Amino acid sequence: MNNSLITMENKNKVSIDFGILGISFIIGVIIFTAAWKSNQKSNQTITVTGSAKKEIVSDLGVLRGTIFVQSISASSAYSELNRQKPMIISYLEQKGFPKDKIEFSTINSYPVYEIGPNGYQTSKIIGYVYNQRIELKSQDVYKIKELSLDIASLIEKGIDFRVEPPEYHYTKIADLKIEIQAEAAKDAMVRAKKIADATDRDLGPMRSARMGVLQITPKFSNAVSDYGINDLSSIEKEIVGVVTASFQIE
Repeated sequence: MNNSLITMENKNKVSIDFGILGISFIIGVIIFTAAWKSNQKSNQTITVTGSAKKEIVSDLGVLRGTIFVQSISASSAYSELNRQKPMIISYLEQKGFPKDKIEFSTINSYPVYEIGPNGYQTSKIIGYVYNQRIELKSQDVYKIKELSLDIASLIEKGIDFRVEPPEYHYTKIADLKIEIQAEAAKDAMVRAKKIADATDRDLGPMRSARMGVLQITPKFSNAVSDYGINDLSSIEKEIVGVVTASFQIE
């Protein structure tokens, strides 16, 4: 009789213990699931790309070109080069470029060899070429453009001046780079918020951001390069900045 009572008591105790364990297990699963879902939710992010565009006008023009002179002797070629230089200086001064703004590079020279009947160069020297490069800079970019179109007319005076394509720079690009990238980051945030709103989520803080290369192109151009573009051929340009950003969604 006593043994039976003891056995029943043990069975009841075991049942209670298993019941407590079962309840504890269920509570643990609920807590774990809630924590996992919360963690998963906090780890969800959205990645978007924002961009910004701005029109700019070049504020520095650069024009380069080279004077070429050929004569039968080195001394006569050199003398002819020095004879033509004052004519070029006078022409440039008339176009609004004072002498102290004209930069002359080192004079270069090389011999000219006779071409034989077979079309190959022989060892016979028939003359010498002397040349000198000049460079002009001006904040009046339109004056540089006008000069680049007219300077070839020096050939009418017997001057062989070979002009290079002008370059048009924007000197405040460093400051503008910061501004355009900030605007691109704002655009990325606006895009991310619209996506979050469309899915009934809230936009959290920014987790990461990567700045893309700048595309500085002629106005109305659609050119794009993975390495970036820095156009120097046009006066009126467009600068485009891109930012890829990741935001937490809640």
